[in-house]
Amino acid sequence: MTEGMSSSRPYLIRAIYEWISDNELTPYLLVDTSVEGVEVPPAYVENNKIILNISQMAAQGLHLGNDSVSFSARFSGRPMSLEIPTRAVLAIYSKENGQGMMFAEEGGPPPDSPGGGDGGDDGDDGDDGGDTKPGGAKRPSLKVVK
Repeated sequence: MTEGMSSSRPYLIRAIYEWISDNELTPYLLVDTSVEGVEVPPAYVENNKIILNISQMAAQGLHLGNDSVSFSARFSGRPMSLEIPTRAVLAIYSKENGQGMMFAEEGGPPPDSPGGGDGGDDGDDGDDGGDTKPGGAKRPSLKVVK
């Protein structure tokens, strides 16, 4: 990041959210719950990650701010207020087709693609981020933004 410039992450989150919503798809957030300040229901956290539906139907009072994403949602019928610092957002993508954008984890390698439920390489030990598999076959991937 250039000195003096703010993070592009909150602007990209808002843009991708609008793009997904305009295409009448369901926007999902992948969140790193180990980041300080994340307030989400712990029962739904798996491996320090949670996937949240932030569509207009699911997220009440959604605020996509420069410092955080906040909204209220129901989990097993119980209302809860959520607060997610923007630095904890690892990806925003469409539930239906996985299209969207991934962000690098703070101080770590990029996360695996959240939309990769194709049963592909389940034994992935954290490859070097190449977008082609041996044999030239490409797998779906999201662009990493630092």
